[in-house]
Amino acid sequence: MEETSHSLDSTEPNNIVTMKDHEIQRNVIQGVNSEIDFSRLFATDLLPNETEPAEALTDAFFLKAVGVLSEFVARSHDRAEKIVDFHQPQELRSIINFEISDEPENLETILTDLKQTLKYSVKTGHPRFFNQLYGGVDVVSLVGEWLSATANSNMFTYEVSPVFILMEKMVLKKMRELVGYTAGEGIMAPGGSISNLYSLLLARHKYVPGVKQYGILPLDAKLCVFTSEQAHYSIKAAAAIMGIGLENVVLVTTDTKGRMMPDDLNRKLIRAKTQGYLPIYVCATAGTTVLGAFDPISQIADICTEHGVWLHVDAAWGGGALMSSKHKQLMTGIDRADSVTWNPHKLMGAMLQCSCILVKEEGQLEACNSLHADYLFQQDKYYDIGYDTGDKAIQCGRHIDIFKLWIMWRAKGSAGLERQIDGYFELTRYLIERLRERPEFELIVDDPQFTNVCYWYLPPCLRTMTSGKERDELLKQVAPKIKAMLVQAGTVMVGYQPLGDKVNFFRMVIGNSATSREDIDFLLDETDRLGRTLTENDLIRAPYQ
Repeated sequence: MEETSHSLDSTEPNNIVTMKDHEIQRNVIQGVNSEIDFSRLFATDLLPNETEPAEALTDAFFLKAVGVLSEFVARSHDRAEKIVDFHQPQELRSIINFEISDEPENLETILTDLKQTLKYSVKTGHPRFFNQLYGGVDVVSLVGEWLSATANSNMFTYEVSPVFILMEKMVLKKMRELVGYTAGEGIMAPGGSISNLYSLLLARHKYVPGVKQYGILPLDAKLCVFTSEQAHYSIKAAAAIMGIGLENVVLVTTDTKGRMMPDDLNRKLIRAKTQGYLPIYVCATAGTTVLGAFDPISQIADICTEHGVWLHVDAAWGGGALMSSKHKQLMTGIDRADSVTWNPHKLMGAMLQCSCILVKEEGQLEACNSLHADYLFQQDKYYDIGYDTGDKAIQCGRHIDIFKLWIMWRAKGSAGLERQIDGYFELTRYLIERLRERPEFELIVDDPQFTNVCYWYLPPCLRTMTSGKERDELLKQVAPKIKAMLVQAGTVMVGYQPLGDKVNFFRMVIGNSATSREDIDFLLDETDRLGRTLTENDLIRAPYQ
């Protein structure tokens, strides 16, 4: 056999080059994987190399690589492990070689790159990772993401993704039924921000369809959109992207729990019309980012019907509650929305990223977004072209996000997902009870609607201080200081932020299936252990000092 560069030396013992049967090669490699010298192998030794050992060497490399990934998943669930081995950017640059060299690196170096990358990454599957509106590792969904990458296809036509196209149609139909739609359509998008962008594009196309052909300049009236002052920033971003402008995003007042106030929405819609604006869109939120508030959708829907305005519900975070018969009433009236954003990578626990835009009326996505590129969407194909999705999307290439959701849903069943989500609400009640029992903590919202629990921690130096500007100046430093200590210790990750006139406070989010009551207790104890050491002088200094 002709020898190729970077291949194993055929004279070495245990060499598999001379073996002709690929099945034997795989068996041998699985048994002696640790004896293979990957430092002498390169990517060119793997498939699609056509020499005899390439398939077996590829198997061996896969086994090593998957072992690295599997070990990380196991360590992510070990409470004794740090959530992150944190280093400042300059330090991390000195640990990991981020440079791309001209010459190829050997496979041992590549395996080391895998290990180092995970070693210094955040373990978002850790039971004490509470930092974002996602967390945990669903092993079945993870395998689904691996399969999607293996298939390495595209979601724009049935001809290249027949299985995934049918899968997406079925799952999105199921999700629309949970919303309460009897028909409609949908598409998966790269994140909730893009799903929200779709909704505003649809609204604009409905009321001013000429913009698609002629642009916004010929419009006689200024467009305006409405959302709550606590809505996700992606609504503003969509307005900016589409040329509507930030000045024409009207923020509606919220109550003490963070819910949009319908009376204020109605007043602002009337005022906009009298000032010559054309209101086209209202975004209600089902589960706001900070407080987890649910806007009163039914009342908002009444107002949108009266004014003839598109109603979108951003349920990126809260959509999973539709799986629960106990808690779906939080979104009463969502079936009246024209469109809905829902992110299964959040409360449902699918792997990132996994977002859907659901639309009540069929045909709107294609009417708004289609350009009929004849090199992709030929009308004389050998199958029903109604299954092609590319003309519904603002993208051309679209990642396979459906399989990790479909396979996870099959593995858990709707009943399993309901139990999971109900469990999050039960843990939330437990956390609230513990916070009320401990005088060093102060709830921002005494009875939150969702699994977001927001609170201040009061170190001993602030507990006897009267509420007011002086205390707030010190209190706003507490969360950043403790967050930094938690991350340095690697024990807990929890978010913080200010909101309106409230200075920095912690936002605890429960949406990780690995989290237990013991982890809730640990969070509070660890916060107090670190926080009780803070003095007034510590709080006067900037967070990084």
